[in-house]
Amino acid sequence: MALKALALNCTLKSDAREASSTDAMIAVLEKAFGEKKVTITETVRVVALDIKPGVTSDEGEGDDWPALRANILAHDIVIFGGPIWMGQISSVAKRVLERMDAFLSETDEKGHMPSYGKVAVAAIVGNEDGAHFSSAQLFQALNDVGWSIPAVAACYWVGEAMGSIDFKDLKKTPDKVTETAKMVASNAAHLAGLLKAAPYP
Repeated sequence: MALKALALNCTLKSDAREASSTDAMIAVLEKAFGEKKVTITETVRVVALDIKPGVTSDEGEGDDWPALRANILAHDIVIFGGPIWMGQISSVAKRVLERMDAFLSETDEKGHMPSYGKVAVAAIVGNEDGAHFSSAQLFQALNDVGWSIPAVAACYWVGEAMGSIDFKDLKKTPDKVTETAKMVASNAAHLAGLLKAAPYP
């Protein structure tokens, strides 16, 4: 069964020409997903879009969320990538979560939100403590609005506290990160396949 994933890069860097450690982590997951025959169709740099503040699915003229929302929901898996800032997930990631709050009131006749039957995983990078807290923020919010979270759903790397080395600058991806990426991809693909074949009742 063909599965496809969309990666959201919630970096604070708006210029796609500027290297992003979040992109580097997404690339590790892309390779792992490829081994499971899951295609990542694209990586969206969210900060380059005009995602208006709010908690509805359309905040009016100039809002890029409706198109991004449709793109997200056209995929089986979302890779939610984000950097750690001040010990927590980026403000860009939080904006996406806030806009998904609208799912709570967009249920079908069974009470299912638009995200039901779809899987979310996280790609977290940073040079300080906060990977567990950031993934906890993401997973609780995503689960609240209908996403399914597989076992071992976060692939992360954190450098030395107050250090100067970024994930994108590493000469080699740490073995543990590669191993974790493979498990994240395997579990996510398995769960997404099950849900696609047998949706929630």
